[in-house]
Amino acid sequence: MLMSRRMTVNSPLPFPTPSMEGNVWPAVPNRRSAIMLSLLFQLEQSQWWDKERLQAAQFRQAAELLRHARRTTPYYGERLSEIGWRYGQPLTAEIWSELPLLRREDIQDAGERLHSRALPKSHGKTGTISTSGSTGKPVRVLTTELTTAMWVACTLRDYIWRRCDFGAKLVAIRYDRSETATYPDGKQARSWGGAYGGALPTGPGSMLSIMTPVAKQVEWLARQDANYFITFPSNLEAILRHCQAENIRLPKLREVQTMSELLKPPLRELCQEVWGVPLTDMYTCQEAGYIALQCHGHTHYHAQAENMIVEVLNDDGSATAPGETGKVVVTHLHNFASPLIRYDIGDFAEVGEACPCGRGLPVFNRIVGRARGLITLPNGDQFWPFFSNHKFAEIAPIRQYQIVQKSRESLEIRLVVEPNLSAEQEDKMRTLLAARLGYPFAMTFSYFDEIPRSASGKFEDFKSEL
Repeated sequence: MLMSRRMTVNSPLPFPTPSMEGNVWPAVPNRRSAIMLSLLFQLEQSQWWDKERLQAAQFRQAAELLRHARRTTPYYGERLSEIGWRYGQPLTAEIWSELPLLRREDIQDAGERLHSRALPKSHGKTGTISTSGSTGKPVRVLTTELTTAMWVACTLRDYIWRRCDFGAKLVAIRYDRSETATYPDGKQARSWGGAYGGALPTGPGSMLSIMTPVAKQVEWLARQDANYFITFPSNLEAILRHCQAENIRLPKLREVQTMSELLKPPLRELCQEVWGVPLTDMYTCQEAGYIALQCHGHTHYHAQAENMIVEVLNDDGSATAPGETGKVVVTHLHNFASPLIRYDIGDFAEVGEACPCGRGLPVFNRIVGRARGLITLPNGDQFWPFFSNHKFAEIAPIRQYQIVQKSRESLEIRLVVEPNLSAEQEDKMRTLLAARLGYPFAMTFSYFDEIPRSASGKFEDFKSEL
């Protein structure tokens, strides 16, 4: 059975879409659905394995990846030539820790030398993912039908973990690459997307471009009568603030999910306060896919160990202990087109203890931040800053802000506010920020009608140009 006895669902899972005339129940799925259902069946079993069994399975798959990368990609043919491990020998944690880290600069410099020259035909057709370059360092990697299948399997696992009603309506406000999800209608669909041939049929879905003004987003949301809503954390906060000010409720909404950006804990409370629904987060990387999903009933995350090896490392390369924070390093176990082996993605996370839910999947207490989000003090100390909208609102009705570190001693404060702050209000902001940051930075104020999002729709309230 697909669901373990350790987990109950609020509504039954849908039957696969039948592929044979006259066949309704038990449904015989088509080939694509059968592949997906097979993956889900295996994920249902492996999530309960202990750490040792999970790691053994990961290293079996990683050995195949290493062998393929060394034999078919010029980049890894050179990079892995000096390691002592050879295919056929056991791959251990000690050997794995000796493999060099892959950084964004390495991917950029390698270019097509990172692409396999002999991709197994069974992995299917290739596609291309280009990151938005919000760090100033965009990268381009190839994907395959296999990597897409793993992405969809994790998506469906997420729905199952969250105990979603598959017959309900899901809407999204996110980056619209096709430029077809424009206001006032957005883009309508018969399903949530990612069903992979009807493996688990869903209710309708719809999407709106995140570049739509917030007031119009809220008006569109109200018309959708949706049960589930997904968007970026920064966009959700803007929507919630608008709904709070206008006393707007969404009576049919059951749950909100966030993605792509760092989620700040107070946003969960705000979502409950304004709409009375829970907020679930996911942790993904555009180049590699799902890294971790939030556990149902908790605020921590489970690494998707069947999709990738996720390491959280100290500066010296050693593994962090529960409660410690380190840099996130991922290895996509199934991308043979552009192997990403021990890829330092520039994020930081805090490792957690084993989860009371019983799953053996590794735990992250929280995603702490990104390297580009660190503020640097003149003495070299660094930390992730956190700013309070409530405190800003006590000074002026600030609708949007972004703080940019220009040097070790100076900040630019970008604001959307009407009217511009007075000299006295600017001084109050300086005092507030100096107390928050622990240093009296020189601060200049810039005023905007709107602070634009990145090309991919993401937004950061702090960024460093150092």
